[in-house]
Amino acid sequence: MSTLIPTAVDGGARSRLGVITTADLHATGVTAKEVRTAVRSRAWVRLRTGVFVSVIDLAEVESTDRRHGLDALAVLASLDRPTAVLAGESAAWVWGLPQPVGATATVQLVDPHRYRSGRGWRMTRAALPPGDVVRRGAYPLTSPARTVVDLARTRQEVDGVAAIDAALLRGLVTPAELAAVLAAQVNVPGIPRAVRAVALADGRAESWLETRTRLEWDAAGLRPFVPQVELWQDGEYVVVDGWDDQAALAVMADGRLKYRDGAFGRTAEQEVWREKRAEDRLRAAGVRFVRLALPDFAPRPWRDHTTRIRAVQAVPGPAVRTFRAVPRSSGRVRVPVTVDDGWLFRADDRVGGSPRAGSTHRGAR
Repeated sequence: MSTLIPTAVDGGARSRLGVITTADLHATGVTAKEVRTAVRSRAWVRLRTGVFVSVIDLAEVESTDRRHGLDALAVLASLDRPTAVLAGESAAWVWGLPQPVGATATVQLVDPHRYRSGRGWRMTRAALPPGDVVRRGAYPLTSPARTVVDLARTRQEVDGVAAIDAALLRGLVTPAELAAVLAAQVNVPGIPRAVRAVALADGRAESWLETRTRLEWDAAGLRPFVPQVELWQDGEYVVVDGWDDQAALAVMADGRLKYRDGAFGRTAEQEVWREKRAEDRLRAAGVRFVRLALPDFAPRPWRDHTTRIRAVQAVPGPAVRTFRAVPRSSGRVRVPVTVDDGWLFRADDRVGGSPRAGSTHRGAR
């Protein structure tokens, strides 16, 4: 923190990732000359005209992977339009929803009265019913239901469905809320695509790759599987991402995250060992497994995989089973997901206690 920043200004800045404005500074007596000196000495970084952040706060924002939030707040401060709110990919970032690579290159906003664009931001004009606008800490933004419907209108299908899956999984939205947003936007461009995405969504999917697996599986005409099923044997169980009971075929979507970082409180090593032991026992009992990673969905390997899967599905599973399959009614969040609120934690917060993590996990494939 620069000593130039009055306490009254700094307090407000901390609630919005360190953003300070000339209006705030001048209101507490900081002169234009002092502002220029702070920028020239590189104590502050100018984000936009009249919008700054201290170099210390900027370093903390970037170290916790929150630069898009800072840029979004800087744009909002610069525009100073009470009717403009974050939307699309920017709202998805705040809600911690999975995003395609490069999705947050541009700050996205919506305003009911006008559209504009500028360096690093784009504002579209669209209706904003009261229920579609919420506030999360420092961020005015579209509600989770409005956000995922907007994403489904503009994203590739798998990425749109994955966002809806994630929102359903985490309880950010309900089917009724999604239906209400779709009904209110019936004449908005892209809504037919969003309607299809909502119909394809399943809140049991626990990752982007599980969503991709389900969509590719169904598109290939394979016999559908039931998502998220516990396979119990000898008092222990393993959760499979998909289950075809007729063929006793278990489907595993093999993303790297759980094998790198672990899941559900287990280390990566514990996760690998646990799955291996459980899978060995189930194979011996007649369960067949298919493991699918992202490269398997390229056209040629996926064609070969579907041929083998059809052959497996053509053969019934064991008539006598020493295991039992128990479908789950809902999925479980694998790793904690933080909905960002714009509060900036600093190293000195550790005095008298430890600050909570400030980073936002946006979903891994």
